[in-house]
Amino acid sequence: MIQTIGKSQFRDAFHHAGRGKQFSYDALGIIFDYLEDIDEGMELDVIAICCDFSEDSAEEIQRAYSIDHDADDEGNLADAVRAYLEDEGHFIGETDDGFIYFNH
Repeated sequence: MIQTIGKSQFRDAFHHAGRGKQFSYDALGIIFDYLEDIDEGMELDVIAICCDFSEDSAEEIQRAYSIDHDADDEGNLADAVRAYLEDEGHFIGETDDGFIYFNH
């Protein structure tokens, strides 16, 4: 039996699984839209999504991946991180709090 859920139920599933703080409200919406675009019939697995996706600030991503940037220009850092994630095929979206990307 297949049950279709919407964005609100998707977000609720993270709270029910004890993962409500894993992603921001906006990030969950972006992830939902992304997953729905690639496979409308996929099975919801909150833990797998938490393993496959991350939401981090530009600074956290820069440190984790040693991305070169001009330390005096914050805008440059965001642009450098976005370009890196896009080049690597990891970029999913962006919120006010950070970037959403694949972990692998």
